[in-house]
Amino acid sequence: LVTLIIYVFFRDWGIALRPLLDIPVSLIATFFIMYIFGFSINVLTLLAIVLATGLVVDDGIVVTENIFKKVEEGMSPIEAALKGSKEIFFAVISISITLAAVFLPVIFLQGFVGRLFREFGVVIASAVLVSAFVSLTLTPMLNAYLIKGGGHKKTKFYDWTEPMFVKMNKGYAKALEKFMKFKWISFPILILCFIIIGILFSSIKKETAPYDDRSNISVNVTGPEGATYEYMDRYMQELDKLVYDSIPENKISLNITSPGFGASSVNSGRIRMTLVDPGERKKSQDDIAKELTKWTKQYDAVRVNVSQTPTISMNRRGGLPVQYIIQAQNFEKLQEKIPEFMNEVNSDPAFSTTDINLKFNKPELHVEIDRLKALSLGVSVLDVSQSLQLLLSGQRFAYFMLDGKQYQVIGQVENDRRATPTDLASIYVRNNIGQLIQLDNVVSVREESSPPQLYHNNRYMSATVSAGLAPGMSMSDGIAAMDRIKEKVLDQSFTTDLSGESRDFVESSSNTLFAFGLALLLIYLILAAQFESFLDPFIIILTVPMAVAGALISLWLFDQTWNIFSQIGTIMLIGLVTKNGILIVEFANQMREEGMEKFEAIMHSAESRLRPILMTSLAIALGALPIAMSLGAASTSRIGMGVVIVGGTIFSLILTLFIIPAIYYMWSRQKKHRPEFDNIKSYE
Repeated sequence: LVTLIIYVFFRDWGIALRPLLDIPVSLIATFFIMYIFGFSINVLTLLAIVLATGLVVDDGIVVTENIFKKVEEGMSPIEAALKGSKEIFFAVISISITLAAVFLPVIFLQGFVGRLFREFGVVIASAVLVSAFVSLTLTPMLNAYLIKGGGHKKTKFYDWTEPMFVKMNKGYAKALEKFMKFKWISFPILILCFIIIGILFSSIKKETAPYDDRSNISVNVTGPEGATYEYMDRYMQELDKLVYDSIPENKISLNITSPGFGASSVNSGRIRMTLVDPGERKKSQDDIAKELTKWTKQYDAVRVNVSQTPTISMNRRGGLPVQYIIQAQNFEKLQEKIPEFMNEVNSDPAFSTTDINLKFNKPELHVEIDRLKALSLGVSVLDVSQSLQLLLSGQRFAYFMLDGKQYQVIGQVENDRRATPTDLASIYVRNNIGQLIQLDNVVSVREESSPPQLYHNNRYMSATVSAGLAPGMSMSDGIAAMDRIKEKVLDQSFTTDLSGESRDFVESSSNTLFAFGLALLLIYLILAAQFESFLDPFIIILTVPMAVAGALISLWLFDQTWNIFSQIGTIMLIGLVTKNGILIVEFANQMREEGMEKFEAIMHSAESRLRPILMTSLAIALGALPIAMSLGAASTSRIGMGVVIVGGTIFSLILTLFIIPAIYYMWSRQKKHRPEFDNIKSYE
């Protein structure tokens, strides 16, 4: 695709194939840098390599186009290579350093995002810096020998397309000249971009990362506290039959009734499903999971949770996506407020399924000994406790050997004699004179319920409310709903926190926002040092709101979410779109230093830079197109990054060609040509 773009503009296969030499040279050098840093080849480094493939040809295209233009003007190839590369040297350095600097904040971020995208940032930045070196050394040398003097051989395709390109250049020049008469429109357009950013950012759904179709679904089942193995196994068999009969896409399913496979209690079970490959079924993994969630709601006696494996998660325990921690100073306050809080959560439309880890459902029998009565009957407290332990606890007494096998000796009455609280009446205890006394003569029994476990978070008593999201709801909607319920139900003595996937989401959002702001600041400072101006970099950075507006419009049009991949794509977009502004502003400054008036300089700069801007922008967009089209297995999560890069690049391209020249003409400081310095020779 990149080769075709270059060929369409140059109409010479030799020149079109020349920038492609930058790709293997730059990528091989990038792999060497990965080796030095000790990086592995994984999903994120390969994603960086795919994106770098479209980026490393940019500098080569800019240099080649400038050299080619010099040859068309009548220079010899060697002279054109020397002068063309020297003329574009400053712009190439500015573009490459700017794009590499964008990833500097990402590389040094702490926490979840930093650990995730450190390798991604190093690979992209390395590829860009290597490509800049290649473009300023290897590219001019190759062009000097590959480009023939007097341009290239004019083919029929050249004769057919040349009038179109001439018409395109003239049409752009006329359109820009008309726009410059109403240049004040630039400011309303920029304000409109900021409004679009504000409206769409608040309306686009937000999440950590979309679920990839990995053909895996988990069904976790929890029964009542105290449920037996037989009870759970019956329901697990029913669920297994439901999966087998209702989901023809199921390839393999593993039914596990606890205890086993690391389960902590008997009242739990799990079904692990492996679906056929995505290409062999019509329904997606997400569609099947939603249908299964709907079907399992018929089971009231057990709690069923259908889940998919998160694409990215630092929390390996799994569970429902929204995990909201309620913290209190004592257990009694939690016990008081949790029922009301859960009633609100269960009735909220943002959630499909809910659960809480602090449950008051563990059945217990509180046995209270009447000490006076026991004393009168000659029964001690020790006698009562030992009798209960021996008959009910299932304690192991010894081992015995039979036919070469070892068996345990367990002291416990049979199940049917210890199934109900009234069975305690059948237990007898021997008093101090050897008589058998029925246990209910000396004890009273009271049924109670208590939590199986007590939880702590940050040294506070805590309870974690987990919730699955209803169809159409995003992670941000779920967290916002929890916050609303917190304000309604809990008082100031309670504090809250997040866990699991929801914690990853909040952490990634705050970190990438910081990286976005720091990337803008770094770009501004770097450009200010290179241009020796505080105003020119500000004009260049005005391309960013146009690109971000285009990125959000693309996400909205293609129904994508604001996630970790689209966030990193937006940060990357900052460096990509400032390239167009650098080319226009830097070349206009060169023209003005040669004595051209400001209006003529910016008009000439915009028109002469049209071809490289179009080529590089289209190369970047086409490089990210396979990611946006989700070509490949389990690549759904990266669609947002591709959509952001393609949409933001194209949208900002259209506006940059008009907005930047207009604002440059209005804001750029007056630079006077100093002819007395023209003939001063530099010291050798």
